[in-house]
Amino acid sequence: MSRRVVITGIGVRTPGGSGQKEFWDLLTAGRTATRGITFFHPSTFRSRVAAEADFNAADEGLTPREIRRMDRATQFAVACTREAVVDSGLAFGGVDPHRIGVSLGSAVASATSLENEYLVASDRGREWLVDPDYLSPHMFDYLSPGAMPAEVAWAAGAEGPVTMVSDGCTSGLDAVGYAAQLIREGSADVMITGAADTPISPIVLACFDAIKATTRRNDDPEHASRPFDASRDGFVLAEGAAMFVMEEYESARRRNAQIYAEITGYATRCNAHHMTGLKKDGREMAEAIRSALDESRIDPTVVDYVNAHGSGTVQNDRHETAAFKRSLKEHAYAVPVSSIKSMVGHSLGAIGSIEIAASALAIKYNVVPPTANLHQADPECDLDYVPLIAREQRVDTVLTVGSGFGGFQSAMVLRAPQGGNR
Repeated sequence: MSRRVVITGIGVRTPGGSGQKEFWDLLTAGRTATRGITFFHPSTFRSRVAAEADFNAADEGLTPREIRRMDRATQFAVACTREAVVDSGLAFGGVDPHRIGVSLGSAVASATSLENEYLVASDRGREWLVDPDYLSPHMFDYLSPGAMPAEVAWAAGAEGPVTMVSDGCTSGLDAVGYAAQLIREGSADVMITGAADTPISPIVLACFDAIKATTRRNDDPEHASRPFDASRDGFVLAEGAAMFVMEEYESARRRNAQIYAEITGYATRCNAHHMTGLKKDGREMAEAIRSALDESRIDPTVVDYVNAHGSGTVQNDRHETAAFKRSLKEHAYAVPVSSIKSMVGHSLGAIGSIEIAASALAIKYNVVPPTANLHQADPECDLDYVPLIAREQRVDTVLTVGSGFGGFQSAMVLRAPQGGNR
């Protein structure tokens, strides 16, 4: 018999929110954290807005050596891990370290540090032959995505299975799904899991400029991210992280831990179709949703809230709407759906975990976050997208989904703990 998996600790760093409480306050207030880019001069770029986090590594307790060694995304992951561990109340010293694992997700890992080091070594691109004497001694840490979960493992004292998941914008969902599977099958008792990405850099911005995926609403950054709205014109690039402590249910219940939610179902699919294109019928996402619901052993009508991918691109929002109709049938018109990217932007691989955090907190507080900036829905997006204002209602079951370049489609079901400790 497979074991039940629950979330007992949450750590979050997002634009507009340093920590779990500030993050949730931002969402429930319907505030946006998008602004003009300040990290560098963006005047030459097509899209010049982003959702930047006011993150100070020293204030987070990281030492000067840790700050020098770690890329910004890794700093986010470690800060969130520390918050999640404290939040869980779990005495890690009493757990066999070989039974503690790490599963971390990221789309672009240490791209920011790699770009910065190239600029130094090449004298801002003026030298074709770079001078390695100017490079950081920590270049390998920036090159290898595996450095991120290694740092998290060191922070938590985890000596069990440690892995990195990097499959674009579903990384944060898939990393947590993999962690749940390890607990369920008995390969680990505790997992530190989640995702981090800090992609607000010239090279990443240029990549999305090239395919025109990001917004051009540069004169109104606060309202630039508008999923499902008829006037949407692309997503707002963001940074952020969310990390979780996940445990086997019976163990968590014995120590009377606070349980945010149980992960009862997870599935992922690929459309094998196009790197960036989506089929309009939403079939692959619908299949992932159906599989996750089947694993949860629930009917679609049980779902109380759908946390959408909701990137704010025309093709994604229509694809996703079709997927909900295809998988949830008539219930798709009755269940509230919203996108928190309208408030915290799209942090690539990290956003899936950030959305899991929002889903778990929706269960804890019985509140559905709104879709900010939604004033006039696209006629092809005709579901209940909870425009502008958060909605208080009973939330026992949440479906959260992700969609990523490469055709990746993932879905996860979170439920209020059955049997207490909510």
